[in-house]
Amino acid sequence: MKTINKAKWGKFVLLIMGGGTIYKLANLKDVFYVPMQEHLGLSNTEIGLLLSINSIVATALFVVGGYLADRFQTRTVISAGLIGAGAIGFYMASFPDFNMMMVVFAMLAVCSDCLFWPALLKSVRQLGDGDEQGRMFGFLEGGRGVIDTIVAFSALGIFIAMGSGLAGFRAAIIAYSSINIVIGILLFFLLRGNSAPDIQDAAAAETMAHKPTVGDSLKLIARMPQLWLVSFTVFMVYIVYVGLTYFIPYLSTVYGLPVALVGIFGIINQYGLKIIGGPLGGYLADKKVKSSSKYLSYSFLALLPVMALIVFLPQDEKFTVPVMVACLVFSLIVFSMRGVFWAPMDEVGIPDQISGTAFGVACLIGYAPGMFGFLIYGAILDAYPGATGFHLVFAIMCGLAVIGSVIAMLVAKTAKKAKKVTTGA
Repeated sequence: MKTINKAKWGKFVLLIMGGGTIYKLANLKDVFYVPMQEHLGLSNTEIGLLLSINSIVATALFVVGGYLADRFQTRTVISAGLIGAGAIGFYMASFPDFNMMMVVFAMLAVCSDCLFWPALLKSVRQLGDGDEQGRMFGFLEGGRGVIDTIVAFSALGIFIAMGSGLAGFRAAIIAYSSINIVIGILLFFLLRGNSAPDIQDAAAAETMAHKPTVGDSLKLIARMPQLWLVSFTVFMVYIVYVGLTYFIPYLSTVYGLPVALVGIFGIINQYGLKIIGGPLGGYLADKKVKSSSKYLSYSFLALLPVMALIVFLPQDEKFTVPVMVACLVFSLIVFSMRGVFWAPMDEVGIPDQISGTAFGVACLIGYAPGMFGFLIYGAILDAYPGATGFHLVFAIMCGLAVIGSVIAMLVAKTAKKAKKVTTGA
């Protein structure tokens, strides 16, 4: 393997490690939804409120994060986010009251979505050529799934080993926090001299002062309709993705799945499927469909028959396994979409020199469902107990998928026009 490829993939692995650890604390619900209700006394609505606050703060700071990614070394910004999240997690393990938990979830957003995520996205885009963007982002999602699964199973193992009670829950939070800090320190030292090319290259460092200001970048971005289309495509994928969380209590409430098995399903559903879904989506988008945006459009439609199966299977314990399989298939499709939903940024021709700020703006729009999706879905479940509430949530997800398919196809048409302009075809 050539030295340049070793450097490229070594950097990529390090970035995946960070991406697979930093969101564990803010997403405790993925594995510990039921323990959060039992040991913190939280309702569905309150859990939704914590997640909404986290997303509101993240959304408000995405553009700031993108600007930081354009101006500073990624190893510094990324490591600060990971170490900060770990420190906050140690405080979370003291189980503060609900008001302080809202502060905790807000600060986690600062660390993960402002400091960490835009810098990660920019770094990954720069690692791949134009014809491998789908695969780079797909492997990012798949690699994060590997790290996600290992870390989550480790925390669940600690939780079970300590009796599946309050002490085990606290130990799991401490484990998440410790891993964040360790990975943050490792990344700071191991990425030395191996950060994103635009900020580590000597020539780029000399011209840093001449880069566009955030105001200049935003003015340019505002005149790019293709960026808004990509952003709203991400929005539609993400609001459907938010609904995957509710497969976990659905199996517990409607089909009586035990808490430990619900936790295992949650890990597979939210983390394990990234391992397959991300690379699969990247491969299909780049090699088969030849367009990430078209792949997204087709995948939105593929979700509809799978959800119909989930909803219409009999609510009987004998059908628990078929329902679980259908839920996992639905989630796999969504994760394949998440693996490539940033790839159209290259398809539609977003300039690299403002890509950090562009990603920040796109994140602001694309991840906005986190501000209200969990809260709305949680409120529906509290207002309509049992299967009725879940089926309402699932119906909403299907309607949004149809809208998403239309928007993604508009992105594909825009990308085709951009390619004609670039190639002169």
